[in-house]
Amino acid sequence: MIELSKNIADYLESLYDRDFVENYRKYIESYPNQYIRIDPFSDHQSLIERLKNYGIELEKTVLPFAYKVLKGSDKIGKTLEFTLGLYYVQSLSSMIPPHILNPTYNDLTLDLCAAPGSKTTQLAELMERKGTLIANEVNQQRVGSLNFNVDKMNLSCIGVMKQKGELISKTFDNFFDKILVDAPCSALGIVQKKNEVSNWWNLEQAEKIAEVQFKLLVSAIKAAKVGAEIIYSTCTLTIEENEFVLDKILKKYPVEIEEFDLPLKHVPGFTKFGEFENPKLALAKRIIPWDNDSEGFFVAKLRKKSETEPLVQSNYSKSHKIFFIHDHKFIKPYLNQLHEYFGIEKDILARFKYIQSRSDLLFVNKDWVVEENSYFIKLGLKLGVIDRKDKLNLHSDAARTFGKFATKNKIVIDSKEDLEIYLNGSTIKKELDALGQKIVEYEGMILGSAVQTKEGLKSQFPRNLRTNEILLQ
Repeated sequence: MIELSKNIADYLESLYDRDFVENYRKYIESYPNQYIRIDPFSDHQSLIERLKNYGIELEKTVLPFAYKVLKGSDKIGKTLEFTLGLYYVQSLSSMIPPHILNPTYNDLTLDLCAAPGSKTTQLAELMERKGTLIANEVNQQRVGSLNFNVDKMNLSCIGVMKQKGELISKTFDNFFDKILVDAPCSALGIVQKKNEVSNWWNLEQAEKIAEVQFKLLVSAIKAAKVGAEIIYSTCTLTIEENEFVLDKILKKYPVEIEEFDLPLKHVPGFTKFGEFENPKLALAKRIIPWDNDSEGFFVAKLRKKSETEPLVQSNYSKSHKIFFIHDHKFIKPYLNQLHEYFGIEKDILARFKYIQSRSDLLFVNKDWVVEENSYFIKLGLKLGVIDRKDKLNLHSDAARTFGKFATKNKIVIDSKEDLEIYLNGSTIKKELDALGQKIVEYEGMILGSAVQTKEGLKSQFPRNLRTNEILLQ
């Protein structure tokens, strides 16, 4: 059981009242509800039926892509479908900021504080996995979780940067159409799952965090085009990190706060508190956690109205990675290999741009617009590795992208025993007529790649997906 600290209780009572504190106490002592997010452009019903076979029952929510887990919450993060990125476990409130920003693939989009990737991957799905989405994260450990989730969800429209968010406009000034600033915060809205917050939280710490949040939002404004939309969100309940930050922004920078529809129960932002007063902040929205069986959130929508003064631009060393379109003389022979060996039609391969990074080949969707790729520590997905014989060995990421279009050298696993062997990275003792690389499928799902040797079918299922327990139907 989480013990609510006196610091938090006294603060919330000063902001709201004693009844609010008692409701908050009951909330943080309750077991959190689980929700999943399914790609809005995928077949929801077939996935729901699959999950029923695990004993998982779902219920629709007010968001068309979100479902509440009614039964099987102990299994929802362990299924094969979860491992393959067919859905994402995420709180309902956390889905709101990307939902409000609602980018299309025509919008140059930035997720300024992106890790662990919940909202980044949601933005990519809203963009139909196309276009240009830049995900920035400054913390090295959190970058790892961001990269993992981008790969697991098999998203080729994302470039990952590791830069201080406060300085992002030194790289991209007046550039983006849509920006999400889901700022680091003191997390009073998610104490239910982050128990440690109750141990360290105090107002002084919240005020220090608010200074960082202000700088992040200023950077986002400078990086945005005139007319661009910016969503500012936090998972905390303090006025210092929410309304006070926006009040300073509205007074100093050329942005306006705008109304938006929020499908969850909510209350307006504070417009008065002590000497503070700003009636415009009624357009911001607070999500009270127990009102929606989810987490506490704050969300506001801003629009940039005029130019801002740019920062001195950063100088990056020239990248050794080079972009190629599908019919470039360098990349064309390797794509011909995929066409001839796997039967993938050339018009499918033409939907992407390709990048050389030494012996590795990567791919992004063809409408990616940032040609200077030295900014990114990760860009797109792995296509494969060029070996010493100048042959392209397909990566499992690429197998999952192109596998449904393959008509040759595709193996269907038809037993649970063989599936377990494959997922463990071992060799299935199976003889095939032809040796060489294969794309592996199970019950209509592309698992990845494998190599048929004389000993059998050697799995190339990614190591980072093997680390957690995987339940099978």
